[in-house]
Amino acid sequence: MSAPIKTPAAETLPRPAGLAGLASDWASDQRTFKNVSWGKAMMWIFLLSDTFVFGCFLLAYMAARMSTTVPWPNPSEVFALEIAGTHMPLILIAIMTFVLISSSGTMAMAVNCGYRRDRRKTAILMLVTALFGATFVGMQAFEWSKLISEGVRPWGNPWGAAQFGSSFFMITGFHGTHVTIGVIFLLIVARKVWRGDYDTERRGFFTSRKGRYEIVEITGLYWHFVDLVWVFIFAFFYLW
Repeated sequence: MSAPIKTPAAETLPRPAGLAGLASDWASDQRTFKNVSWGKAMMWIFLLSDTFVFGCFLLAYMAARMSTTVPWPNPSEVFALEIAGTHMPLILIAIMTFVLISSSGTMAMAVNCGYRRDRRKTAILMLVTALFGATFVGMQAFEWSKLISEGVRPWGNPWGAAQFGSSFFMITGFHGTHVTIGVIFLLIVARKVWRGDYDTERRGFFTSRKGRYEIVEITGLYWHFVDLVWVFIFAFFYLW
């Protein structure tokens, strides 16, 4: 009886030197996406590109604010509300931030329930997240209408630097559009989860393979990104 053939152990190839080594390092990154679905990979790529867009907006805002010779409006005064005769600075912004950050918690729980295939809880938590998002957009619409009624325009405002209006409407409007799209996406996916489309493999938009709730996680990636961007907007625009 012949002895079993022994195969040599796999050897680790040495890293090439110079530019060839640099190219080898970059090429090895393709392994990161070997077991990742195209939907999740494309969402990460989209979020990366969107990060650059929001980053450019915030950099432009900071450059405009630091370069203007006209005094910049005081956010504590501009975004204050009179409630029961009491002057309350940034109260609406604080509530908006609390609502949006809370929605990240419900979205994280929805993703957890989705991978445990708890269809009912997943759908309910996604609807609660959508409700938080819609509440945020509603409060932002109130904020816009209040400032417009007080004379704020993209080309000027009654409190100082003219760049304030264009910066405010551009940055908060772009973010609010993202939140609105996220709410619509949440409602669509929640409806499909509730109907059991991901258990029965029902054909249609945003329906993945049978028994897979990965689309819930992809939606969560987008939603957490929107929440994170708001933290930077809140810090740079309302607290600075």
